[in-house]
Amino acid sequence: MCKTYDVINSKMMVLLEQGTVPWRKTWNAESNMPKNLISGKEYRGINVFMLGCMPYASPYWLTFKQVQDRGGHVRKGEKSTPVIFWKWIDNKDADTKTGKVPMLRYYSVFNVEQVEGITSTPPPEAINNSFTPIDRAEQMLSCMPLKPQIHYGGNQPSYSPVLDYVKMPVAESFESPEEYYSTLFHELTHATGHASRVGRKGILEPSFFCSHEYSKEELVAEMGAAFLCGVAGIEQNTLENSAAYIQGWLKALKNDKTLLVHAAAQAQKASDYILNRKGGEEEDQDD
Repeated sequence: MCKTYDVINSKMMVLLEQGTVPWRKTWNAESNMPKNLISGKEYRGINVFMLGCMPYASPYWLTFKQVQDRGGHVRKGEKSTPVIFWKWIDNKDADTKTGKVPMLRYYSVFNVEQVEGITSTPPPEAINNSFTPIDRAEQMLSCMPLKPQIHYGGNQPSYSPVLDYVKMPVAESFESPEEYYSTLFHELTHATGHASRVGRKGILEPSFFCSHEYSKEELVAEMGAAFLCGVAGIEQNTLENSAAYIQGWLKALKNDKTLLVHAAAQAQKASDYILNRKGGEEEDQDD
């Protein structure tokens, strides 16, 4: 393992042993939370994640019927996105003691960018934090072979293994340039798990949110981000937040820190791929 990776890994373990501050979201895009265009209501729960992962800048969504009622139409070939609705309803079964039972159903929605004929759509609210690119980080990004497309918009960073693209909030929505690059490095580490790159079980095989494999993949992605921030020289502004994020997933894995050792090895391989260098090769900079 190269010297920078060793240093970051050691610092990470110290932070985890000392206890860490609660993880915070480092971007501010609440004004662009997914919402229904007609009712104006924001979607909640898992729907925020599912809609936020879609490659659209607009936060507004409609059902097929709502599109028709507004005189518009869905463009040919566009795919809907499912959203889940549930509520408690009265239980009319006299044989049970429960007064309420959950009713769960799902329906499909389309983003306004998938629709034609509807013109009275509010534009996404602009977020105007200052953002200055970090040269070293940009140079690192330019090194990545087979880099996936990066779509900007929405409020939920994500990587789609099926479509092989990264979704990011706009750079100006982050608290600092350092946090922007840390988040982008996290998603690009996920992308290295694609079969066309390094390949990794957490990406190649479907897994459910908070499952064991999902949790392990999150450890890999955040360790990769920490390593890459170290190479970029911005770890002093991001490492504590990364440690808190990792601690959250370690708790999901019953605090088995041996998993972090395995995740670090996979993160090293992913980071070397992004930097387009052979394993163990030192970066050309003073430590």
